Amino acid sequence: MKRIVFAVLAVLIALTGGTKTYAHGRPVLPGEVGIEILSDRGSVFQTFPLRDFWAGKTRVSKRYLEARKGENYGIVITNRTPERVGVVIAVDGRNIITGKRSDLGNNESMYIVNAYETARYDGWRTNSEEVHQFYFTDPADSYSVKTFGDSSAMGVIAMAVYREKEQPRPLFKEKQEGQVAPEAAPSAGAASKSAERSLLGDNAGTGFGDSRYSPVITVRFEAERNPVQKTLVKYEWHEVLCRKGIISCGRESGNRLWDDGYAPYPPGYPKN
Repeated sequence: MKRIVFAVLAVLIALTGGTKTYAHGRPVLPGEVGIEILSDRGSVFQTFPLRDFWAGKTRVSKRYLEARKGENYGIVITNRTPERVGVVIAVDGRNIITGKRSDLGNNESMYIVNAYETARYDGWRTNSEEVHQFYFTDPADSYSVKTFGDSSAMGVIAMAVYREKEQPRPLFKEKQEGQVAPEAAPSAGAASKSAERSLLGDNAGTGFGDSRYSPVITVRFEAERNPVQKTLVKYEWHEVLCRKGIISCGRESGNRLWDDGYAPYPPGYPKN
């Protein structure tokens, strides 16, 4: 799997100078941007589709995922379109580059994925050289709660895909001195006890794990105002998915010729 290591700070020109339009109009972006959640062992976490719909010109997809407690995971983005795109990714409501509260807006820090390429993001970015790994855990141990006291979007991995306003400019092939790096995510530490107590014990969250080398550079990318695609993945423990009826967890059906049993009474037959 080829990894893309470009990161970007969204440019705010579009928000202060009005929206730039094209006289001929832009065609609909062909293809889609896929998202998968992979474990460190290489297996894909199982997902269960919930709903697909359109909100204006944004295609929205919602699905459930079965989380495994304590397991590291990575977010794999596959760009199946002929354009490079910007992807804002939030875990438990926090932008994975800056750690800031995310609404998946076009003014947030985002990663760039080139046309027909795949990228994997393994953790919270703390500087231009490393990330701290994602892992499934209880809400009280999650990065969002321990650092910010924020449980407002617990258990959700979210992605918004943005097209570029103008044709892509050539990217630098090497990291150059003096480039601006993405704002580092704060280290975990400042816990909010009241937020922890308010969380239900059967929820799932994402922790701030060990560091991993993951270099990036910053490039200029002017995103359109609205995303073309949003994907929301709600991850839950196995028993929670069972209780919600997302997966079938009932007892297996018995074998009619193998299992022991006695003859039942006919309906209405008096029993002594």
